[in-house]
Amino acid sequence: MLLLRSTFNREVVEGLVAGARHALRAMGAGEGDVTTADVPGAFELPLAAAAAARSGRFDAIVALGAVIRGETDHYEHIAREASAGLAAVARESGVPVGFGVLTVREEAQARARARPGDGNKGAEAARAAVEMARLLRSLGGSAAPAAVPRARARGRKIV
Repeated sequence: MLLLRSTFNREVVEGLVAGARHALRAMGAGEGDVTTADVPGAFELPLAAAAAARSGRFDAIVALGAVIRGETDHYEHIAREASAGLAAVARESGVPVGFGVLTVREEAQARARARPGDGNKGAEAARAAVEMARLLRSLGGSAAPAAVPRARARGRKIV
C-alpha cells in the first residue's frame, strides 16, 4: 500500500494521513505494509501515482491532499486535474487509487474532514482502496497488462 501525501496544506494533509494509517491498521496492516511518499501538491499526485502503479510494488494507492479555494480560479484547475488524473491512473493501470484529496471552499471545511474519528476522508480513501484491491483480486486480478507484476500475483495478502 502506498500513501501519497501532498505537502501543500501540510497540517490538513497530516490529519488525512493519520486517518488513513489508523484505518489501515484497523484492517490489519503492519508498518511494513505501508509506504509513504511526498509530492509538492495535489497537481503532482497523478504523476507520482502513475509511476507507483507502473512499479508493480503496490496493491493500492491512497492519494491524500487538500485543495482550498482562494481568490482566483486556480483552485478549480488543480482540483479538476488531480481528480481526473487519479481516476485515469486507476483505470489505465488497474491499481486502485483511493481519492483522499479534499476540494473545499474554506480551510475550516478541510480541517473538519481531516479530524480524527468518523468522517476523516483519509480513512475513507484508505478503506476504499483496500476494498477495491480485494475486489479486483476476487475478480481475477486487475485490468493492468499481464506483464506488470503485482503483489497480488505473488500471493501476498492485501491488508
